[in-house]
Parts: sequence; structure tokens; C-alpha cells
Amino acid sequence: MNNATETKFQQNTDPAASTGVKAAVLLLGIVMIATTLRSPITAVGPLIETIRSDMGMSHTLAGLLTTFPLLAFAVISPLAPKISRSWGMERTLFLGVFAVTAGVLLRFIPSLAALFAGTILLGVGIALSNVLLPSLIKRDFPLRTGVMTGIYSVSMNIFAAVASGISVPVASHLHSGWRGSLVMWGIFSAIAMLVWLPQLRSRHQAGEAQVSGKSGVWGSKLAWQVTIVMGLQSFVFYSVVAWLPEILTERGMSPSTAGWMLSLLQLFSVPVTFIVPVLAAKFKNQRLLVFLTFLCFMIGFSLLMTGVAALVPAAVIPIGMATGSAFGLATMFFVLRTHHSQQAAELSGMAQSIGYLLAAVGPLLFGFVHDVTGSWTVAIILLMAAGIIYMLAGWGAGSNRYIGDK
Repeated sequence: MNNATETKFQQNTDPAASTGVKAAVLLLGIVMIATTLRSPITAVGPLIETIRSDMGMSHTLAGLLTTFPLLAFAVISPLAPKISRSWGMERTLFLGVFAVTAGVLLRFIPSLAALFAGTILLGVGIALSNVLLPSLIKRDFPLRTGVMTGIYSVSMNIFAAVASGISVPVASHLHSGWRGSLVMWGIFSAIAMLVWLPQLRSRHQAGEAQVSGKSGVWGSKLAWQVTIVMGLQSFVFYSVVAWLPEILTERGMSPSTAGWMLSLLQLFSVPVTFIVPVLAAKFKNQRLLVFLTFLCFMIGFSLLMTGVAALVPAAVIPIGMATGSAFGLATMFFVLRTHHSQQAAELSGMAQSIGYLLAAVGPLLFGFVHDVTGSWTVAIILLMAAGIIYMLAGWGAGSNRYIGDK
């Protein structure tokens, strides 16, 4: 089925697009789910030293608090399209938000096993939403994919930034400390569950069945280029989220200020995560956007490597812009490089499975390198190398092609 045929089919049969009210409710649901996709993870970074000390963990073991969700992403992502075909996309997304809520609550239990079990469970829930939201946007908003992807990305990154910035201050004012700071993000996932309830009345199986044939993504060079782009941007982002506050506190910055530096990084990603998808949808190819993203990565990491405290804001701003741009491009590639929504879900599942498996190495490797060398310099050099490979893969992923085309 080509894009025009799928668009016509969706416009004729999609109940969510039939009225302004239903479309608005669907949009609100997408925004609320997006708020749950990073905040339970980014809230951990500024608190990681407190958690590590309280639980008696090494740096390497503490790195697993960020690595375990990524491993869950890798395992669950290729299963998400299959679950969606059986249960319906709406019900699968509800299941994802429920798992996030349960995982966040589980982390409140004063037990190392509960902390890691909750972290894994919320990773499973986030994985389902990560894979299916771009596909849902392509299916239900085929003529507004850039704007809708931008709205979804901005919502996710605003809450990610807020979580990083307030996690330490909130923990210091709560009797439950860091556990209370982490568990409060369950409020937003619970609200997302309630807002998403109206979508459970429709499953769209008829439309999905017509495009559920072989997608051909696993044998496509283009799909693998998109996968590498997804993996490396995640490798960089989650490494920075996990360890940037620790890098800065070891250089003499207070934990609260270090948390706000991570928040500043993510706040500067917010406008970029909206603008880049909109531009990507309008451009014939996205190679210029890939190059500018690469350039921001190199500038930011070079400044961070100097170790000069005064240059930290100047370093985190371009890194934030680059991470926002890289995520927006990776998500748009799921839409722009595929012919229909089911193929988009398959590409999203593949890219996030292999990509997050690669990304899972980041936080763990950072902690290990620091334990071995006592320095963060080598780790920052690794991030710069990842940026170079991102540029090479992104050059191919940004070309004006579709998976399956000759």
C-alpha cells in the first residue's frame, strides 16, 4: 500500500480524525504518554550518587539503573508491533503506561531488588510507547507528521528536563528522600492512563490488517542506517543523563547545580525537538540537519572535556540542542523512510531493539571507565567517536528513499 492509498484509507475510516473533539482527546493522550517516556529515567541521574551511597553500590552497579531500562527497550521493542497487531495499538499503549506506573511505584519499596525490578518494569512500559507512538502518529495524522512528532518530542523532553532539575531539591524536602522524588513521576503516568481510556474503545484492527504484511526492514541497508542513528543518539543521551551530574560534582559543582546543568541541557533540546521534525518533513532530504547535529555534538563535548567550570553552560547547550535534534530526526526517519504505519512500527521496533541494545552499553561503560581510570576524559572521547559514526550513518538515513524501494 502506498502513502497516498494509506492516507485516503485513514481519512475515510479513522474515527479519531472524524471530529475535532476526538482528535483533541487523542492529541492530549499522546502528549500525556510522552510525559512518561523519559522523566522516570532522567530523574535518576542527579540522584545517582545519593542512591549509590544509600544502597552501597559501586559506580558500575549504579550505572545499571540507567542500563536496565535500555535493555528492556532492546528486548521489548521488536515485540511491540506483534502485540499491537493482536491487542490493538490503543490497548498496547495503555498496557505500556500501566507498566510505567507500576514500575515507578515499585521503586519506592526500600529494597535493592525492588529498585531494579521497578526500573526494568518501567523500561518495558516505555519501550511499548516508544515503538508505537510514531506509528500511531503516521496512521492517525498522516498529513501532519512533522508537527505531531514535534509536539510529542517536546512534551517528552520538557518533562525530562524538569525531572532532572527538581529531583535533588524535591528529595531534600521529602522525608522519603530520593525514593519520594522518584515515585512522584507515577502521578503523571497515572493521569496518562486516565486520559488514554477513551481510546480503548477502538482498536483499528481492520486498517492495520491491510498493511500487516512483510515489511522487509531487517534486510534493508537503509533500515540499518536508521537503526545505527537511533542507537548512537541514545548511547550519547543516556550516557550524559546518567553521568553528567557526577562528572560536574567531581569537578567541584554542588549536586543541585549539577542537576540544573543537566536540566539546562534538556531545556535547550526542547525547541529543537519541535523545530527539527517540522523541518525534516519539509526538506527533500535531511542530510543538512544530520550534519548540524553532528557539529553541535563536537562543539559541546570539546568544551566539556576542557574541565573549565565557566564553560559548562556553553558545553551543555549545544549538547542539548544536538540530543534534541538527533532524537527528532531518528523518530522522523521511522515515518519518512517507510510506506505505511505498520512498516513504520516494524522499523521503529527494529531500530529501538538494536539501537537501545547499543545504547545500554553507554552508562555501564561510563561507570566502568571511571572506576578503572579515575577520569571522565576517555569516556567523553568515546562520545565524540559515537558522534562521528552517527554522522556517517545519518548521511545514509537522511537520503530521500523508502525501505523496500529499488
